[in-house]
This record gives sequence, structure tokens and C-alpha cells, in this order.
Amino acid sequence: MNPAPFRALARVVPATALLLVMTACTDDSPPASASSSSSEPASPQTSTAPAATTPTGRTTAMNIRLTLDGHPVAATLNDSPTARDVAAQLPLTLSLRDLNQAEKIADLPRKLSTSGAPEGADPEVGDLAYYAPWNQLATYYREAPYATGLVILGHMADGGAERLATADEITIEAAP
Repeated sequence: MNPAPFRALARVVPATALLLVMTACTDDSPPASASSSSSEPASPQTSTAPAATTPTGRTTAMNIRLTLDGHPVAATLNDSPTARDVAAQLPLTLSLRDLNQAEKIADLPRKLSTSGAPEGADPEVGDLAYYAPWNQLATYYREAPYATGLVILGHMADGGAERLATADEITIEAAP
């Protein structure tokens, strides 16, 4: 009996089995449709893409208007549980205090949800944020370092940060 065919078979069978397992574990085919026999074109799939993004890449969900000492500034809130929680409290009028010559802070009427929020954030000029440890709204008009407990809520339109630097009061409301 010649052992060569058996040795070749012994090498091919495990490789074939591995290939079958790998192919069975991946599913690159489109999902089956109940109307696949229909001559009508399939309806487009619902997009799971995020909402529009700001230049900083942070998703936005709600347009708001800030009024800084009587001057309106457009802004957007992102689509996070924390931002939705602050939106539920609108309209808000808050007194601002300067912190570290980089941001204006204000006490919020109640704590916001931080469900799913990252441990902290690195704010950018123009950002609206929630500083959970102190239950405060933080708005940035200059660069500031990463802060644990900071949750980015949204961003002001261009020009808002300059106006914020001298503001003593902020009103936040849904955009008309």
C-alpha cells in the first residue's frame, strides 16, 4: 500500500475543514428579504449614520440659541443623554462666573444624567459642557486642559466665544 495519497489527504482535510469553518463564520451576504421574488426594487435601508457634525467632529442633534448679555449666538447640542437632559430644562437663564480666564461657569438647577458619558473631556474654544462634580454648565472662550468629570454638550457658532469672554449672564433656549 502506498502511503503518499494518505499523507496528501491528511494535509488537505484539515485545511479544507478550516476553510469551511471560516466561511461559515462570516456572513457578507445581504439579509434575506420576504419580497426578494418581487420585481420591485428593494427599499433603501434606513441610515444609521450620526447626525450632522460640527467642524470638531462632535455630533449635533438640536439647534439652540444662547443670549449672552442680550446678544444672540447660535449653538448646537449634541445627541448625548447629558445634552438631552439639559435640553429638557430649557429655557434657562444663568449667572456666569469666570474660571481660570478660560471659561464661564454657571450653577444648574439640578444634576444632569451622565449615562454613557466618557470619564472626561478635552474642551475646545466654543464648547458648551457639563462639569458633573460641581453640577455646573461650563462654556469655553479660551483653550483649557482635559478635565475628569467634564461632558461636552455642544458648541457655539463662530463669534460666540469672543462674546462669552465678557458676558455675565446666559440664556439658553431652543432655536425658533
